[in-house]
Amino acid sequence: MHEPPAELSDGAVLWALRTAWDEEISDVEHLALGFGAHHWRADIAQSPRFFVTYDRLNGRHTFDSLEQAYEGAAALAESGLEFVVAPARTLEGPALLRLGAGALSCTPWLNGEVVSDGAITEVATAEVNLTYLARLHATRAPALRRWRPLVDADFAEAVSARLGRPWDTGPYGERAHRVLTGSLAAIQEWTRQYLVRAEQAGVRPWVATHGEPHTRNQVRTPDGIRFVDWESLQLAPRERDLSSLVHAGYGRQAGADPAMVELFDVEWRLSEIDQYAHWFSTPHTGTPDDTIAFEGLIEELNREPWWPRPD
Repeated sequence: MHEPPAELSDGAVLWALRTAWDEEISDVEHLALGFGAHHWRADIAQSPRFFVTYDRLNGRHTFDSLEQAYEGAAALAESGLEFVVAPARTLEGPALLRLGAGALSCTPWLNGEVVSDGAITEVATAEVNLTYLARLHATRAPALRRWRPLVDADFAEAVSARLGRPWDTGPYGERAHRVLTGSLAAIQEWTRQYLVRAEQAGVRPWVATHGEPHTRNQVRTPDGIRFVDWESLQLAPRERDLSSLVHAGYGRQAGADPAMVELFDVEWRLSEIDQYAHWFSTPHTGTPDDTIAFEGLIEELNREPWWPRPD
């Protein structure tokens, strides 16, 4: 996120890091990047030590779900998957600390750069992704949460009910209200497609999946590409991880099942719509994050599917 969380100061983050992870942490700096969580760089004597993440606990994440995901990531890294960068454990053992309205975690700072803004454009990067994701999916999965559908059959009705009053709580409210009102029929059809595919997923093989392994969650280091941000680690059909390869034209090389690609394509669309409907029906002030969110809503309502729809 571009703005620091209102409920959490840099000083509170510094105190938590010194208390729970390393008493030698000397400074923290909020980083205006990412979307959804808040991040800081934590230094020891002006040298980066941790990439710090603060997740608010809500319908998407609970403390238990985050803790289980991070424990699973640690198990995968310990199994020999060198590209898995799991959060660092606290001095007392867990990799997660309750703080404010959310949870704090720390990933070892990586010397490198984010691979790209989400799209795979290089053959070499695509080949690394093919190899790494195949290894992840072939590894015996640790104890993980099982994926389940994020919305029910009445999702469009729930959105419609929320639209039953004016959205006058911020500069994007009425615009978001208008575009969602005009998209209710499409939302109903996407929900129907989604639940049909979700039923079919039950008979597919399930494996450990990162959940969001796009290139914004990959760092190119001197030792090779590393995958970060394992908060969404779950057991699921492997197509949950193959979206960036599908976008880059490598879906068939990855052996992707078009029906399962459609499942997670529509899931992404519906989950984004749900998030933005809540966002713009509640108070907001027109910050850069609000602008990005509104652009994201328009994108999800109008974009093409990730892959031609299967029969």
